Amino acid sequence: MASPKIIMLGSLNGQLEPALNKLATVHAKNDFSLAILTGDVFTPETEEKTISALLDGSLAVPLPTYFTIGTHSLPERLATRVEAGEEICHNLHFLGKRSITKTSDGLRIVTLGGLLDTKVVGGQSREQHLPFHTDDDAKGLKGANTADVLLTSIWPANVWSGSKAVLKQSHQASVQSSQAIAELCAALKPRYHISASPAAFFYEREPFVHQSSSETEPPSVTRFISMAPFGNEAKAKAMYAFSLNKSDTAIPRGATASPFTPQRKRPRDDDGAGYSRFAAHDDYRRGRYNKRRRESPPPGPDKCYFCLSNPNASAHMCCSIGDESYITTAKGPLPTSATFADAGLNFPGHLIIIPLPHAPTIPSMGPTTDPTSDAVKAYNEMTRFRESIQAMISAKSSNKLGVVTWEISRDRNIHLIWQLMPIPAEMIRDDIAEAAFRVEAENQNYPSFVTRGLALEELPTFGDYFRVWLWADDGEDRIKGKSLVMPLSSDIRFDLQFGRRVIAKLLGLEKRFIWQDCQQTVEQETADVEAFRGAFKEWDFTLE
Repeated sequence: MASPKIIMLGSLNGQLEPALNKLATVHAKNDFSLAILTGDVFTPETEEKTISALLDGSLAVPLPTYFTIGTHSLPERLATRVEAGEEICHNLHFLGKRSITKTSDGLRIVTLGGLLDTKVVGGQSREQHLPFHTDDDAKGLKGANTADVLLTSIWPANVWSGSKAVLKQSHQASVQSSQAIAELCAALKPRYHISASPAAFFYEREPFVHQSSSETEPPSVTRFISMAPFGNEAKAKAMYAFSLNKSDTAIPRGATASPFTPQRKRPRDDDGAGYSRFAAHDDYRRGRYNKRRRESPPPGPDKCYFCLSNPNASAHMCCSIGDESYITTAKGPLPTSATFADAGLNFPGHLIIIPLPHAPTIPSMGPTTDPTSDAVKAYNEMTRFRESIQAMISAKSSNKLGVVTWEISRDRNIHLIWQLMPIPAEMIRDDIAEAAFRVEAENQNYPSFVTRGLALEELPTFGDYFRVWLWADDGEDRIKGKSLVMPLSSDIRFDLQFGRRVIAKLLGLEKRFIWQDCQQTVEQETADVEAFRGAFKEWDFTLE
């Protein structure tokens, strides 16, 4: 069966004739499978002649069209028909206030219309045409188990949490939402959750990924969309079309973790530390090798702390999300927001660039010679992020600061990351930073560094490696950039905090070497993110 093509409209507020005429025009050009009307189709002011035209067929509905209760009751004449079990007119289907419907196209629509009535102590509300529902109405619908479309009159609570899609405070204040609907969305994991905006604004959140109930179950992705009222003077989007492909289980670019999944405390023991966000998966923490973890399979994307599909991902630390990768601040940053204040930075600058594909190395993502492969696309965008951050830090510091970036590329890793942070530019220009890395490698009896280029085609071909980029600009087009690579044999026990250790010594921050001792509050982490975003805005290509 072909993917159904669906068109949605915002609240008609009684404007049926112009809305249905517009619907007929776009349907003639696009041949939609069905239409969904959000919010209030009718209001108490809806003219009787409009209702009569619907009932006698003189006002035609051009394609199968579905709707539920908004904030107003159905007009009495229509409610009488509904209560008698009759259809309103050809092609116009009232889904009821609380319903589970399967359309002729195989689309499963779960509906909860009306506003939450907290005065009702318990039980489900019986009147399908009245504009209120209870918590028990929402709980009862969880029995549907799944939904292609969840249609509600009010929003799920805090759906905007962890999103880059800005919702103005005035709009947020005007929205009615409920925790019960948030829990219903989390339970059903619909492909689309559709609602209506109470004012003249359109809101579309990034897709969010629900936690899978088992490791074999593919991740479920929900798109939340709230339509502006039809015919609004602000010209906010009141019509939206999409195709629903049930076989598509891929996680879309830019997806976030579900805003409805409770955030669990991270484990502090050795077993969890290796998978803790930005712990670099240190299997040899405190000198003890964890045999049990070595023998267990690595976590998948839903449990990887670098994958946005993980419901425990610290979404508030994300700074910028591209098509192939994203930037986040580091948990337990080595510098503080005061470290580089004299050079013009009011944030730590310890950042991490993370590819969206769940892979331990660039080559494991795909061929590095095919420009369409995930490997090439991810590497190119990660490089673009790195270069943009370098340019920003250099400009904000008046060329006083350079940037050090490092990666650990090992097949035994869980998810590839690039860590980077500022250091005084003179340390790079005078080769002090390079010497520090070489000396520390010698002190640890590690293999010697070799110099390699920065381009993708110059990726090391000898397997596992540690790589560091050193970059500085003197402001007169004299840029110093160098890439050093340390080859790693598969059996070598490599200190996964090696890069942080070298920089800590260079900056005199040895007391901050252990990242767990430098953890911040969520408020402090959020403040650092906002400070970085403000500084990076001019260089952030994702905003173009």
